[in-house]
Amino acid sequence: MATFIVRRLLLMGLVLFGVSVLMFCILLTFSPERRAAAFVTSPQQARDIPKIIIQYGLDQPVYIQYYRWVKEISAGNFGYSTVAVSPVSEAFMRYLPITIEMNLFSTPLIIIIGIWLGTQAGIHKDKAIDQVTRIFAIIGWSLPTFLFALLLLMIFYGLFKLFPPGVLSNSVEMFIMNNPEQFIRYTGMYVVDGILNGRLDISLDALRHLVLPVVTQVTVVIAILVRVMRSSMIEEMSKDYIITARAKGADRKTTCFKHARKNALLPAVTVAGWLVALSIEGSVTVEVIFNRPGMGQWLVQSATQLDIPVILSVCMFLGLIYVTTNLIIDVLYAYIDPRIQLS
Repeated sequence: MATFIVRRLLLMGLVLFGVSVLMFCILLTFSPERRAAAFVTSPQQARDIPKIIIQYGLDQPVYIQYYRWVKEISAGNFGYSTVAVSPVSEAFMRYLPITIEMNLFSTPLIIIIGIWLGTQAGIHKDKAIDQVTRIFAIIGWSLPTFLFALLLLMIFYGLFKLFPPGVLSNSVEMFIMNNPEQFIRYTGMYVVDGILNGRLDISLDALRHLVLPVVTQVTVVIAILVRVMRSSMIEEMSKDYIITARAKGADRKTTCFKHARKNALLPAVTVAGWLVALSIEGSVTVEVIFNRPGMGQWLVQSATQLDIPVILSVCMFLGLIYVTTNLIIDVLYAYIDPRIQLS
């Protein structure tokens, strides 16, 4: 196991190195003057673009620029974000908890509901629950995220005034801003911080604002996991070892849930892992429509305004998410199926 993890960590390092080279090559398509603009933090500095180019070595050979960039990010200096009007590292700490909070609720629902629905659909093939699940999966997969999100907003906020967009109600935000000593932001996630501060009213308010974004993300992302789990269950239920177990007197519950589902989980785990990673990246649409200032919304604003340090940093972060997810999936394989050896 230790050797496997070391090898995987080395592979992760190589992948991240490749991502960094690719992103830096894309960065070089911009002129030194355009890249220098990313370091401008005031109107006065805008007149000193030539000095900034020399200061940050933007006129140096490519390998020297890459070395200096890697050296800076290794020291925790990711540059300055003109969109966030702060260093990128500080902006990360401000926007990332909003995205994590949403995925903290949507991820378990995607995995649990997706595997359960796919299992039930596979066991009861062509019956009512299978037909309903397949229709649900087709609609969820084909319906555009922005359209589904807008429909939910129109019905549950516009019509019934139940679940508003944003992160917190205006009154709660004003209370936190005016009373910083009474509400400490431990994590930046208001549901968690509300509990840690003993303010369940703030946690409940944050949860109320999370309902529609979480429902949107779960509904759209879960569809493919349901279909994969269903197909995998149907395949396992038709194999000889299941037929033999039934012939020997094993009940349906044992063969379905103890034997077939365990083997059917292998492809589902792969899909679930990538869906979790994709949901973090795919939070863009959800955050923009529901006005949640997280990583997705920040990335959109940075891309439209060519905030280069942000684009590079977020792409590196997403690369780290994907390679870490791949490592976790490989470890889970061995846990689910002991026949798989990690070496």
